Formats: sequence, C-alpha cells, structure tokens
Amino acid sequence: MFVESMLVESEILEFKEKFSETLIRDIVAFLNTQGGDIYVGINDLGDIKGINGDQLDETQKKISDCITSQIEPCPQNEITTSLLKEDGKNIIKITVGKGYKPLYCIKKYGYSSKGCLVRIGTTCKEMSSAEIEYRYQKNFIDDDYILRAPSHYAPLSFDMMKILLISKGYHINQNAFESNFSLVMKDGEYNLMAELLSDKNMISLIFVKFNGMTKASISQRSDYGDQSILLGLQRLKDRLIAENICMTDTSVRPRVDEYLYDIDCVNEALVNAIVHNDWTISEPLVSFYSDRLEITSHGGIPKEISEKDFFNGVSHPRNSVLMRIFLKLGIVEHTGHGIPKIIEKYGKEAFDIHDTYINVIIPFNKKVTDNMVIYKNIIQNIAQSDGKNDGKNDGKNLSNDLTENEKRILLELINNPSIPYDTLVSELKISRRTVSRVFKSLVEKGYIVRVGTNKTGYWKVIR
Repeated sequence: MFVESMLVESEILEFKEKFSETLIRDIVAFLNTQGGDIYVGINDLGDIKGINGDQLDETQKKISDCITSQIEPCPQNEITTSLLKEDGKNIIKITVGKGYKPLYCIKKYGYSSKGCLVRIGTTCKEMSSAEIEYRYQKNFIDDDYILRAPSHYAPLSFDMMKILLISKGYHINQNAFESNFSLVMKDGEYNLMAELLSDKNMISLIFVKFNGMTKASISQRSDYGDQSILLGLQRLKDRLIAENICMTDTSVRPRVDEYLYDIDCVNEALVNAIVHNDWTISEPLVSFYSDRLEITSHGGIPKEISEKDFFNGVSHPRNSVLMRIFLKLGIVEHTGHGIPKIIEKYGKEAFDIHDTYINVIIPFNKKVTDNMVIYKNIIQNIAQSDGKNDGKNDGKNLSNDLTENEKRILLELINNPSIPYDTLVSELKISRRTVSRVFKSLVEKGYIVRVGTNKTGYWKVIR
C-alpha cells in the first residue's frame, strides 16, 4: 500500500483531508524550503478519507489555479500533480520541488511576511522582513552595464539619495558610501548609475503633451531631469497625478468618481520604465495625448525571460543594483506585480513590445474625455460671451457668476491643473496679486478645490 510509509506529517509531508485555502501556504512554504509532498484526501492522522467523484474535477481545478495564478513567480515547472486510488478512494498527490528561485510568495500578499512562508517541522512559518529582503535581492544579478559605463558629468554629489536612505532608517557610512552603493568603477571613476542618482546631472526625464492623438502639435514640454532620478521620478509622478482629471457624479449617493486613468497602473508603468530602461540607449519618455498616455522605455524585454514570463510578472531587472536601491527606499515593494496589474485593468494590448523598446499605452476613460470636451466648450463659450443674460437660463447664466479673469484662469486649470502662478501671470498678462485673488474667489464660489499640499498638489475643477 502506498501510504504505509506515511505515518505522520513531517518537514516534507503534508496531509489535507480536503482542499482548503491553506493549501497555497503549504505549497509556497515547500517551494521556499526543500520541497515535499502534499496528499489531498488524507486527514492529519493519516486516515484515508478520499475525494468524492463529483468533487474531484472541481478540486483539481482549484489546485491548478493555486499553482498557475496565485503564486509568484509561477512555479509550474517545480510542481507535479497525480491522481491516486487507495481502497477505491481518490487521492490527489502534489509533489513540490525546491524552488529554483530564491523566493516565492502568495501573489495577493506580495513579498510580505504574510505572503512568504517556509516549512518548519509540520507547520508553515512566516519569514521575517530581513530574510525576505535577503532572499529577494538574490533574485538579481550584478553585471549591470550602467555599473561599467562611465559618467559623462562631474563632479557628483548624492545628498538627496543620502537623505532618503536616512529617512528609511539606514546608517550612512560617508567614507564608503560610493563603493557600498556601486557608484564607482574599479578605476575610481563614477559610473552611469552614479550620474543617474546624483543631485545634478545631464539626464532628461521628459513629459510631453500633444494637441490631439498624434505628435503633429506639441502643447507642453516639461523636463524633470538634470537632477537625481529619485527626485525626477517623484516629480513626474506628481505631474501625472495632477493630470489625472476626475469627473464626479454627485447626483447619486455615494458619489461616483471617474478618473482619466488608473493612477496605480500608471505608477507601475512609470517605475518599471525607470528601473528597466537601457540608459545607454536613451531616457524614458512620457507622452500625453488627447486619448491616451504612453510611457516608453528602451531595451525591450530582457533576453533572459520570454514574453510569456514578462506577462506573468517574472522579474529580471536590467539594472539590478538600481532596483535594490529602489527597494531600500520603498519605491518598489512587490516587484513583479506591476505587469499583471496593468494587464488586469487594460489587457495585454496595453504593451507594444519591440526588440529595442517597450511602449505602455494607457487609454483614457472615455466617460471623462467626453465630459472634458463638453466642459471645455461650455467654458470657452462663457469666456467668449458678453456677460449678458438672454433669459434662457432663468438668470443663472454663468457669465454673470464669473469675471473675465476667472473664466480665463478656469479654462487654464482645465487644460493644466498644476499650472504655476508665474505661468498664469506671464500668459494672461495679469499681476500675481490678481491671480491670487481669482483663485480665492473661485474656491469661494465652489468652482475649484485644492488637492494635496501647496507645493506638490494641484487644482481640481469641480463645477
């Protein structure tokens, strides 16, 4: 009998009377330890209970889903399942090999203690944060080309990077800082990664806004480069948050907010573009059209992984040491989740993949864009009106509610919610005091609200 040697559970043996949600914990724990066998249909005492025939297919489907969809990275090659019979009873055997990756997790919990487990005796134990970080970093290789390519700018300083590391609780060894973070080459010269992270550099991070759906006409161009990419990345994020127009339906309770795009997906795409970009080719580019947002990074899919692996979220960063720094700073937390997150929201068609570059295309929410067109037309009509009430709106013509400067500034805010005061002063040919007075009036009249801080926030048009 095949169960004669299976007297009790052990470090490499687990019994399950029936399928339950805890099965995935055991699979991940075996992957992260030395592997083992799981028998579904046998209780904790080793008694064979079997799986009813009408439940067999459903149980096998649930087990398959655990293996293929709920564990990261996907462990299909390390796990086999087989159907056994003992005394006419159905038993499913799951053989889990020791994972070839240093770390596996339950996808919905990510690389957290709750998601990363090991097998200790007959139980699953959650890993400590230190152990997760150690194993996680072993996923990466250390032959980044940006470590060997020389910097084109000198001298370099890293005050911003040091401040951010200290804020995360890291001790800075001033004498060994540059070597500890691989910022210098063997000859003592700075490398390209040092230039990327330095307080001042000659590297661009371009955000360009086009009129319409093509590149025929540029509306705005902003460069968030010439500084540490740590700061440039944050300012690009702030810009994309500011551009993410929200349309609110207050006619229902609770109110419904419709955003131009999913900011979490955009954030994942942006961080991936920075970390996985081949900086020896060119810088990433963020392009904003009337119907979509495109984030372009160079280098294509790393040659070590297939397109299938890419879509499944298998992580193989082109710049692994840079990735480690981002990990320490909390810029990335659950590496590998970004691609599946974008696919879940926008589908695989969001990725335009070429040998030398990847373009992530985020289509805009049509409900919002349609309303934007209507709203802009209304504001433009107001701005062009002579302020006379024609009696068609019961005396509530908005032109009587707004001054000419208020109309002009409101239109500018629709086009660019984060437009600076100085830009308004320059473009509208009015004083800074007038701009301040107009903003105060628009707030009091309920046309706009401030989202975020005065320094990093933006104006949201709500009426």
